[in-house]
Amino acid sequence: MWKALMDVLGNIDLAYQDILELGERKRGALVSTDMKGLEAILDEERELAHEIQVLEKERKGILERLAKSERGVRPDMKLSEMCALAPSRAIELRLKTLHRSLDEHTERARVQSEDNAVLAQAALNAVRFHLNRVGGVAVDPTYGRGGQDSASHRKNFDFKA
Repeated sequence: MWKALMDVLGNIDLAYQDILELGERKRGALVSTDMKGLEAILDEERELAHEIQVLEKERKGILERLAKSERGVRPDMKLSEMCALAPSRAIELRLKTLHRSLDEHTERARVQSEDNAVLAQAALNAVRFHLNRVGGVAVDPTYGRGGQDSASHRKNFDFKA
């Protein structure tokens, strides 16, 4: 059972490494506004997220089985607590290594996700700016209802031509 736990944790760690690599590609696509590339990356990202959900469900199942068969193990235990209950020193060391690696990769993925969200927002703002420019939208020097900006639209196209 402990080997199964280590295997699934190793697979989760590998999936997070894949997410980090994908996040780098996503950053490049956002910076270069490669929408087709970004779409493909988002599809891969969805698949990886699903894979991690499946692995997490498997991990929880293993922990439940361990809790039934091993004294002191609870299904809601943190990995750092599990290390102390390992049946051998080798398993304990492997669990500690996996714990450090998972902590590092999940934190890096979180930071990378936040950075990419900023880039995505900037790309959307740039698109909005260009659409407003093409559409002839201008912000008026007065406020509208509720203190919101007021915008006016001019016709750039003659649809009766």
